[in-house]
Formats: sequence, C-alpha cells, structure tokens
Amino acid sequence: MPLPEPPQDERDDAVIGTALKWSLGVMACVAIVAAVIVVGPRFWTTKRIPIAAAPVEPPQTRTQRHRELPAMPFTDITTSAGITFRHENGAAGEKLLPETMGGGVAFLDYDGDGDQDLLFVNSCRWPWDDRETAGQPPTMALYANNGRGEFTNVTAAVGLNVTFYGQGVAVGDYDNDGDSDLFLSAVGLNHLYRNDGGRFVEVTEEAGVGGNADQWSTSCGWFDYDRDGDLDLLVVNYVMWTRKFDLDQNFQLTGGGRAYGRPQNFPGTFPYLYRNDGGQFTEVGEAAGLHVKNPATGVPSGKSLGLTFADGNRDGYLDVIVANDTVQNFYFENQRDGTFTEIAALAGVAYDNDGNARGAMGIDTAYFRNSKQLGIAIGNFANEMTALYVSQGDSNQFVDEAVATGLGPQTRLELKFGTLFADIDLDGRLDLIGANGHLEQEINRVQPSQYYEQPPHFFYNCGPSEPTEFRQVPSQNTGVDFSKRMVGRGAAVADIDGDGDLDIVFAASGQSPRLLRNDQQSGHHWLRLRLVGTKSPKDAIGAVVTLKLGTETHTAMVMPTRSYLSQCERTVTFGLGESATKPTLEIRWPSGTVQTIPDAAIDQVLTITEQ
Repeated sequence: MPLPEPPQDERDDAVIGTALKWSLGVMACVAIVAAVIVVGPRFWTTKRIPIAAAPVEPPQTRTQRHRELPAMPFTDITTSAGITFRHENGAAGEKLLPETMGGGVAFLDYDGDGDQDLLFVNSCRWPWDDRETAGQPPTMALYANNGRGEFTNVTAAVGLNVTFYGQGVAVGDYDNDGDSDLFLSAVGLNHLYRNDGGRFVEVTEEAGVGGNADQWSTSCGWFDYDRDGDLDLLVVNYVMWTRKFDLDQNFQLTGGGRAYGRPQNFPGTFPYLYRNDGGQFTEVGEAAGLHVKNPATGVPSGKSLGLTFADGNRDGYLDVIVANDTVQNFYFENQRDGTFTEIAALAGVAYDNDGNARGAMGIDTAYFRNSKQLGIAIGNFANEMTALYVSQGDSNQFVDEAVATGLGPQTRLELKFGTLFADIDLDGRLDLIGANGHLEQEINRVQPSQYYEQPPHFFYNCGPSEPTEFRQVPSQNTGVDFSKRMVGRGAAVADIDGDGDLDIVFAASGQSPRLLRNDQQSGHHWLRLRLVGTKSPKDAIGAVVTLKLGTETHTAMVMPTRSYLSQCERTVTFGLGESATKPTLEIRWPSGTVQTIPDAAIDQVLTITEQ
C-alpha cells in the first residue's frame, strides 16, 4: 500500500499544466504549417494562398440511452440480527502495517441445517502490548443462523474461541465427510479446524499446514487443482514483516507524524500450495511453479492480498489468480500435470494499461456479460481505478475495459478492498459491489480528497449495449444504510433469510461489521443450486453451471474464494428477471462429468448430486 499521494488538486494542476503546454505547442505548429505550402520547384514559400471554405454540416446529436436504475434498498440489521462482534486490530500508536488489513468474513453452513451461518475472523493485541485489558481477549466469532437471518453467538460452544492475529478464512470439506472445515490464515502460524459434527477441532500440526512462524498469510482457498477428487489448499502471503523492521523504517506522514508503512519497503514472499494426500498435506508450491522471483534480484516478488480461482481457457482445470500490492498481479495457468505457469503479463492482467503495477487488494471473476467473456475485477488503492480485465473468447487473453465500461473513472477515488460480482436485483446481470476504507485515520489532513471511513461501492450492470455499462447506484436507490461510511475490508454475499436474493456483509478494520439485508422488491424470478460431488470433491468447488433460458446463456462457478480475505456461500444464485420459463441446466463437474437437467424448477433451491 503506497504512502499517501499529493492532494488530488495538486496532481490535477500538474496534469492541466502539462496538457496546456502541449496544446500551445500544437497550435504553434498548426500556424506554421498554415503559413507555408510547396509550390513548383521551390520547397517553401511564405505566400498565403486563399482556400475556399467547404460547407460545414452540423454534427448529429447522439441520444444517450440510460437504463433507469431500479430501487434496490438494503437494511442494516447488524444489531437486530444479534451480531455484536467488533474487530480488534491491535493498534496502540506504533502504526504497524498488519493493523491496516482488517479481517475476513465467511458465510458457511457449519451445522448442515441448510442456512448460512456467519464467521468473523479477528486479530488481537500484540504480545508486547502492556495496556490493561477488561474481560476476555478477542477471539474469532461464529454466529448460527436460525434460517430467518437471526443469529446466535456459538463461538465458545463450537470450539472457535481462540485468539491469534487472524487475517483470512477458507471454507471447504477437505476430508469429504459432508461438513465444512475451516482454515484461518494469520500473522505467524496458520490454523486448520476440522468440523466434527458441528464442533471444530484444531488439526493444524497433524495436517501439516501451519506454515512458518515468520510468515504473514492473507487470502486462502480450497480447490482441487490436480482433479483427484479432494480439496487442496492455496495460501498466499503478503510481505516479510517484523515489528523491528517496520519501526526502523520510520515512515512519516506529510507534515509530520508516524505513518503506516509502504509495501515497497518490505521483501516479497512465496505462497503455500498444500496438496491433499488423504487428510494430510504436502507443501508443493515450488515444485508446482508458484515461486515467482524478481528476475533482477532473484528474491520473492509476490506481495499478495486477494485470491480467486477460475478456468479462463475452459480446459476443465482451475487456474490461480492473485492480486498483488504494488507489484504485478499473478495468473498461474494450470498445466494439467500438477504444475502451473505464471502468464499474467502475457495474459494482460499483470499491470494497468500504462504498464504500472497497482496496489491490488480484492478480486473476483464472473461471466458478467452472459457470454464466453470472463471478467476479472480487481479493487486497487486510492486514486487508482478498479481493474476490469475481460477475456477475448475461450482463452487466457484479457483487455482492461474499466474505462470503456465506465467502471474505472467511478472507482478512482476510494481505497478498495473486498470486490464482488453479485446479481442484487435478480435481473440476470451481475452487478459489482465493494468495501472501501483508508489506512490512515489522519488521511484527510494530508489529502483533502481522502477520508478514513469511505462508503461502499454498488455498480449496477446496465448491460453492454448501454452507454455506461456499470453505473454507480445512488443512496436514494440503496437506502442510507448501504452508503454509510466505514473502514471496510472483507465482503461476502449469501441469502441469509431464504427469500432468494443475496444479502451482504462488510467486515471492517477496528470497527463493527455491517450486515445488510437485501430488501429489493423487483418480483424477478430466481434459481439457487446446491451441488454435491461424488467423484468430485463433495463441496463441488470449481463446478461450472450453464443455465440456458431461451436464447440467453448464463454461466457461474461454485467458487466461495473471492473478495478479500473472505468466503461467500457455495450456493449458486441465478437471477432470471421476468422470465417464468423453466431453464435447462448443464453442470460440468470438477471430475469432468457433464450432467444435464432439463426444465429445472424455479424460485427455489435445488440440490443436485453428481451422477
């Protein structure tokens, strides 16, 4: 995360000044050319030759069509739903870099009752913090859902009242016994909790996934990269960090005062790839080709925050996409032999359009145009646009269309973290939401255009035929509960109350989260799918569902690992708009099996088992 930049108006003045100089130069050149002309054997002459003016046709006025944005109100139910969690980031005045990151959040059905429960990852005070504490130390927090979007804190009862400097979470059934296990990343050693019938037992040491005590792990996710029928685990790491190294840098805010550090000043890292060998794991990151080094120095180049998986070339094997902070993003293409090749620069997703690395945080992918084009959205630092890399057919070749779609200019100002595609009004087009918030409480003193607390983003997908494909939804359409400022970090979506639409949770750094109930009243039809693998992992992570509705085709992947440090529900939601027609479903399971379901019932949740 870069140090605070100069105020926006200073940068704008510099840009305007440069542009004015170029404009004056061009005008001078035009004047010179207008005064000379080639005549006969002479090369130049200063004689002015009259030129008859051609009739000028007035330009035709282009009518801009703009889709009317529907009402999509949200209600903040955090308190009324029983959520009392507050994130502890350990900040005590030293301004240590991990304090800026916040924690992840996950929707999961931990007790197998069919509804989505809610887990918050917490950090803690530092071991050297000698402040007096009142009550119990901060722990993780698991809330059980009663099916109506009302929650009960069951953290201690299920064995998750544990304290460490947590960061991210990955939900997956790694032992294929039918319940959701938990992996929690941390500053220091990571933790794996096996779900034994609704109670969690730590099995980190015996499973071999704790990592190194001197590492700082962030996003993490389960996926079957080798297609052997069980879930493997990928964990990305941020930077090599110690308290001493951080304090020795003496980072300063403009105008004085200690600042949070820049990732450029910290060494990079390698990720962990844990191959599942029947419930125990072998770390194979280097052998699998995931250790990317700086070609000039030979040191690790990754500074990774966001993680997701996709199949850009549709070969049936999951690729790995990583959002890196101030260094190039990674795109690890699965070679189908247990190894990966890093192709981000060749694929066009490594940098911005000027060849610069950005401060990348959150990430998600989706077929947001209901075509074969895969979109990769990456939320970047303040004064950097959100990236929207769009594939060119069935290949891992992408073009950043953030500006062309209107998304880029509307996202430039905020500091963006959790980034998610979701069909909020069930019209069949995937919208884009995001959690925002700065790192420095004093940032407004340094940069008048920036604030510590920032409103979340909600961009409505108007469709590619509209002049602006993504338009920011104003607060009069969402309600003030959605647009209130916060220090946003992780984000996740799930249907918590069984009404078919997707509700949202935003996690925060050093604050309470925000649970938002989706109260849209569009009347649109929908279909939700829970997939159960047999030859594939039981979670069916990586399964691709194609829904055919007349001439329209919608595609979605079972992929909980997206956003930032967070996990969404595994259930796939399709918005059907006004159509009441029963669609045809085609499921391509991770095993390679293809299953077709004609005339699928709508406006309900279907459970489909791999045949």
